[in-house]
Amino acid sequence: MASRFDQGVAGPSQRQLRVGELIRHALADILARGEIADPDLDGVIVTVPEVRMSPDLKHALCLVMPLGGRNQDKVIVGLERSAKWLRGRVAKKVNLKFAAELQFRLDTRYEDDDRVTEMLKAPEIAKDLGGAKE
Repeated sequence: MASRFDQGVAGPSQRQLRVGELIRHALADILARGEIADPDLDGVIVTVPEVRMSPDLKHALCLVMPLGGRNQDKVIVGLERSAKWLRGRVAKKVNLKFAAELQFRLDTRYEDDDRVTEMLKAPEIAKDLGGAKE
């Protein structure tokens, strides 16, 4: 099933990338200042590695990760609960025609990279990779 964030073969446009980066900076600034009054986010440092915009720029998928990877589920719940408030704060910092609806997901790219690296070290796979180099 296609997502509203699917970019197709060409990938995201320059405008999508630029707006995503503006929203990422604004969101990271708000989170760094600890402006959210939510018990699940109290004292938690949250990084925002990427924001992906829909082609119409009305939806933003915010990839986030709490520092140390602790309480991931609670952090996502807290961010989703505060999404409307965050949307208003981001809209004030980023001057766009529409304030994008914010959705939050855990950024698992680093864990995925670690898992692939470990798989590549497995003897069965290392043997195959060694044979491919010859």
